[in-house]
Amino acid sequence: MAAGLTLDSGALIAAEKGDRRFWALWKEAIERGATVTVPAAVVAQVWRGDSAVIARVLQGCEVEDLSEERAKRIGRLLAASRTTDVVDGSVVVGAAARRDAVVTSDRRDIDRLVSGLKQKIAIVAI
Repeated sequence: MAAGLTLDSGALIAAEKGDRRFWALWKEAIERGATVTVPAAVVAQVWRGDSAVIARVLQGCEVEDLSEERAKRIGRLLAASRTTDVVDGSVVVGAAARRDAVVTSDRRDIDRLVSGLKQKIAIVAI
């Protein structure tokens, strides 16, 4: 498996719903000391302030800021993959930079973004 994990919105929603696959991946990552990252845009997409589960998951994660340079990399990836989802783009750009695996409930969209990269990244569907 990759060095760390990058979670998309679907992964956080799966955690909230008690998805066993998510929690197995989470446990394995924590036990091996891997960094789990969530882009700030993902937090914005799922945060409503009333989920203790999402709050707990986020406490164990690095939340990745959206800098101007990262935003430009995301824009270039969206152009290369002919897609428009900035949140998913932030997941893929960050994961590629860290060589993380992406944990997602929407493999098709992530695959399409990865096709715009010059490198391959692992995708774990939940």
